Amino acid sequence: MKNNPVALSGSGRLQSGFSMIEILVVLVIIGLLVSIVAPNVLDRADEARITKVGADFKGIESALKMYRLDNFVYPSSEQGLEALKERPSIDPVPRQYRSNGYLERLPVDPWNRPYLYLSPGEEQEFDIYSLGADGVAGGEGQNADLNNWQSGEDEQ
Repeated sequence: MKNNPVALSGSGRLQSGFSMIEILVVLVIIGLLVSIVAPNVLDRADEARITKVGADFKGIESALKMYRLDNFVYPSSEQGLEALKERPSIDPVPRQYRSNGYLERLPVDPWNRPYLYLSPGEEQEFDIYSLGADGVAGGEGQNADLNNWQSGEDEQ
């Protein structure tokens, strides 16, 4: 008779499957793999968010510079970044606003909040910033504020 892993139970029925020990060993191995891989994946996600913010800043800065070339001033803080998408109706009203605006849509930060804008800025001609994951000024790690006047090394 061939060697068959299927055994007969006391009632005469065929029985197959994994033992409790085999299942526990597999769960322990999966747990070990997750504990090694998860921190690496989570760190990469934080890095990706910071990279997205930097790319968004560059796009917004380019649109702001084009706005200034056409209108000789940056949008005011009151007009906000919305002035890049729709013609502002409050002073200073732009004289030569592009028919399609300067951005098709306003980007939001990786935590789904709008970027903050200040003009004139406290650090440069205009400041663009995000308050990080917690949405509160200050913080460290993923809660750190991100802005367009500091290098990526200072933000992390």
